[in-house]
Amino acid sequence: MAIIIGADRLGNIEKLLKERGLSVLKHITGRRPKAQGGQVVSMSHAKVMILFTDFVGHNVMCNFRKQAKAQQIPFIACKRNISDLARCLDRYGFAYYD
Repeated sequence: MAIIIGADRLGNIEKLLKERGLSVLKHITGRRPKAQGGQVVSMSHAKVMILFTDFVGHNVMCNFRKQAKAQQIPFIACKRNISDLARCLDRYGFAYYD
């Protein structure tokens, strides 16, 4: 399961995650002021946190990165496109799921 931060719509990203054996646990767009403050996210079932850098500011990224580090789950920051996300997932060991 993955926590996604950024992007209004996920589109083909959900399909890519499914191919990698992941599903979306929670999606936070980052547009609402509460989310921009780095709202606390329950990560008890999360395997990874993915942040799309095109849609959120630096402070939002720092807040969520700290949360992921505190929970000891991988934090991936990438652009919101399939090729960049696939490259980052490969780097963190989330290869295609058979």
